[in-house]
Order: sequence, then C-alpha cells, then structure tokens
Amino acid sequence: MLEVLNLHKAFGAHEVLRGVDLTLRPGTIHGLVGANGAGKTTLITCLYGLEKGFRGTVRDTAGVPVRQSTGLLPYEPYFYPRLTGREYLEFCLQARGRPVVDFTGWNQLLELPLDQYADEYSAGMRKKLALLALLVQDFDYLILDEPFNGLDLEANLLLKAVLKRLRDRGTGILMTSHLLGALTETADEISVLMAGRIQRHYAAAEFGTLEQDLLDSLHREKLGLLDALL
Repeated sequence: MLEVLNLHKAFGAHEVLRGVDLTLRPGTIHGLVGANGAGKTTLITCLYGLEKGFRGTVRDTAGVPVRQSTGLLPYEPYFYPRLTGREYLEFCLQARGRPVVDFTGWNQLLELPLDQYADEYSAGMRKKLALLALLVQDFDYLILDEPFNGLDLEANLLLKAVLKRLRDRGTGILMTSHLLGALTETADEISVLMAGRIQRHYAAAEFGTLEQDLLDSLHREKLGLLDALL
C-alpha cells in the first residue's frame, strides 16, 4: 500500500500542499480531481520522489522504495531526440536493470510505429508510448497524470479497458483527470484536492453527487449569476 501522511510542500512562501493524507491500495483505482493549481501534480511528484524539501511521510508499506514498486506516467512525457520508440522502451527497461522483452503483443494492442523516432510522434502516440513503457515493466502501482489527455475516442476506450484489467489483477492505480466521466467510469474511489488539502473523499456509491458538489464548491457565485441570466 502507498501512503501519504500529513504532506506539506511549499515553494518559497507559497504553500502548495497543506497536510495531505492519501492511501493507494493494491487492486484499486483511486481518482484525484481538483482545479488547476490545486496541487495535484505537486502531490504526484512528491509521492514519486521528484520533489524534495517536503514535510510528512511518503512510503510503500511493504518497505520497498516507492520508485521500485511504482511506475509514473507524467502529464507530458519527454523523449530524447533521435531515439526510436523501440529504443525508448529498451532504455526504460535497462535503466531499471530489467531484461528487454518482446514488445510485439503489447504493440499489437497500442499500434505504435516503434521504429520511428519518438519525438516525431503525435501527442496521443507519445502518451501511448509512455504508457507502454510502464505496462511492459509489471509495476505493483501506477501513478498516471492525465492519462486520457491527447487520446482519441478509440484509444480512450482501450485505456479504460486496460486500467480495469490491471486493477483486477492487483495493480494499484492513482490517476488524475480533468475528464470527470473518465474517472467515475473507472475509479473505485475519488479524492477532491482543493487549495492544497483533500476536501472530501468519495466512495463509488457517492459518485452521483460528485459533479454537483464540485460545481457548488468551485462555481457557487457563477451559478448564482447563471440563474439570474437564464
């Protein structure tokens, strides 16, 4: 289980995270929502060890380093120039001391031109390549920052199926998305992050109220103006 306990992170005088508690259990999809600037990406980078200087606890309760058990899909994956998709996958495996595997099966699923330079890929292809690099490594946990961003309808539907199957075999997945429907259709639980704090946690049975609750909390004044206009 991955745990975040009383996490605080500031950049200068600006405190971005203000005592965040979050738990990611094996075999669950945990959604994380919040407006831009709420602290979602900062939370993810602290959890994965890409940010330092925070207060609180971040750990895998199995006692292994978080990065050893966890794969990260960043919001905008980066690829070195003049590196093919296949070379990128091989690099990701070798960097972790893992043997290079046959990518044929997975790539029949994702349909990428692996022998083309990755920096020439479209945004959706880049996202699928970064995801493929995680899938071939068989992590216990995945942290996915806006995984549906840039994908077309066909790829979105396929990604939902992939995530559900990973969950069913025991993978724990923490996922952010601005597409609320993508979360409510796949997640087992959703946490709402606002102003650096977890404002509320929703179980699947409560998802029906999530959209209206978010509207009320984020746009209460504008909803009043909308009522006056219409």
